[in-house]
This record gives sequence, structure tokens and C-alpha cells, in this order.
Amino acid sequence: MLVVHHLNNSRSQRILWLLEELELPYEIRYYKRDPKTMLAPPALKKVHPLGKAPVLVDGDIVLPESGAIIEYILKRYGNGRLMPAENTPEWVRYIFWLHYAEGSAMPPLLLKLVFQMLPEKVPFLLRPLVRKISCETQKAFVNPQLTLQMDFWESELAQTGWFAGDGLTGADIQMSFPMEAAASRADALPGRPNVRNFLQRIHARPAYQRAIEKGGPYIYADT
Repeated sequence: MLVVHHLNNSRSQRILWLLEELELPYEIRYYKRDPKTMLAPPALKKVHPLGKAPVLVDGDIVLPESGAIIEYILKRYGNGRLMPAENTPEWVRYIFWLHYAEGSAMPPLLLKLVFQMLPEKVPFLLRPLVRKISCETQKAFVNPQLTLQMDFWESELAQTGWFAGDGLTGADIQMSFPMEAAASRADALPGRPNVRNFLQRIHARPAYQRAIEKGGPYIYADT
């Protein structure tokens, strides 16, 4: 039995979705973010030293990192589903998007979140100064990077509506979280109909909806 260590409102939601698409049996171990810090609870460090989610446990294998988990599950249990045939142009795109999601898409989104939260984390008298610095940094650096990434998604989705071929693959599942986060934090949808249509299509999938039912409330499901 596969076990997914699942943190609410996190990247681990897409692993539940993947398993639902494949109709594989699995068990969920639930964790809740600290309401003050929004960080994962210390209990996750008992599963893996990094204390992050998701973590997949398959027998003696303990595997963190969404991209690695998706690749592992599809290679071991996918039977050719949700990934293009190797050494095809679609497979090259699949590998790219599987790694791009965390390597390029998520860093500016994380910076956006940090700078949005920063003014509330300092003493009251310093907040106006910190808020000004935060806004200027977002305007000069973070927002242009986000616009670059989101416009890239829009242009790439114009080809087929998916990231690696004519239908859903693990690359789309991996890309779902940064796109949902961008829709929530960075105003990704206005002027980007392909991004909007992609999110609407995945949210309407029965497997996605089953993953929400099993994983619990997910703030990005309505983006």
C-alpha cells in the first residue's frame, strides 16, 4: 500500500490527484499547517529530515519531492499512462515541465508570498518602511519575473492546451500547483485564457475532485 504524507493546502494535493487518475490504492497520513506560521508541523520531520510534504512511502522507500514522486509512481505503477513514449518530442517536453515547475516557476511565487507576508512579521513601527521596501522589491524584481513565467505558460498552452502532448500527463499534474498558486497570488488569469482554461479543465476532472474529497479543503481548487 502506498502511503502519502499529506499537508493541507500544499504541493501534496497533486500527488493525491495523480493516484486518483491512476486509480491506485493508497493511504493518506494527514498533517495541518501551523495557523500562525503556516509552516508544516514538526511531526513531518519524523517521516523525512526535511519535514516537507509530500512524502511518499512505498515499503522501505521514503521519497520526498513532488517531481521525483510523480516520476517514480508513473515508472513503477503507471503502465505507460500519463507519460509520453520515451525519446519522442512530447517526452522531452514532459521532462522539461516536470523539472521546470519547481526549478523556475515556484521560486518567484515563493518570493511573492514572502514579501507579501513580511510587513506583518516586523514590529508595528517598522511596518511602513518594510511595506515600502517590500512593494518596491516586488515591483522591480518579483512581479516582472512572474509575468515572464506566466506569459510563457500562456504561449506554451496555446499549442494543444496541455504541456506535453495532446492530453493530460504527469507534467500537467506537476504544473498544476504553481499555476494555481499564481492564480491566487499573482493575478495570473486576466488576459491569459489558455491558463484559465487549463485550470478549469483540470478542476473539472473526476479524479481531481476525488482527490479534494479525500485530501480535505484546498484553497486553490476554486481558482
